[in-house]
Amino acid sequence: MATTKWVLDPTHSEVQFKIKHLVISTVTGSFKQFEGEVETEDDNFETGKVRFAANIASIDTNQEQRDQHLKSADFFDAENYPQLTFESTLLRKVSGNEYKLQGNLTIKGETHTIDLNVEYGGSATDFYGNHKAGFELTGKISRKEFGLTWSAVTEAGAIVVGDDVKLFANVQFVKQVAEVVA
Repeated sequence: MATTKWVLDPTHSEVQFKIKHLVISTVTGSFKQFEGEVETEDDNFETGKVRFAANIASIDTNQEQRDQHLKSADFFDAENYPQLTFESTLLRKVSGNEYKLQGNLTIKGETHTIDLNVEYGGSATDFYGNHKAGFELTGKISRKEFGLTWSAVTEAGAIVVGDDVKLFANVQFVKQVAEVVA
């Protein structure tokens, strides 16, 4: 049996989130700096152990003032908690290319178990001989469970920021040289 390490390729990956604003529209944001890896037995992703981290300072919602507010102690407190992390506890195949991924997500010092839906997009070899595998992940968390509790209400009574955060990631991993375990 060989242990295979797959390293996240940030140039062919994106990590996004969506949250309701004023309950009437959705704001999309992303993290521009992140890293991750998957360890598998041979090339079997059903045996995968996933680790991921995103730099909070790289948050981007296409509006600088909002980004600065998100990095502040009102939300992520990037100065004291510079990363969010995820470490898997279970990856199981549901059917075909569909998987369920469970693991511990840590944001702002709060760790909770979350479930993600995973679609395996397949694998291919690029022009340089690198073997790559692609995945699409989706899920939903409550921001308040992670200590992101800032809230406000407009004069008309509308909630400024929703609680549910939808997570989206399209990621590509590059296979590293496998280590044979005796």
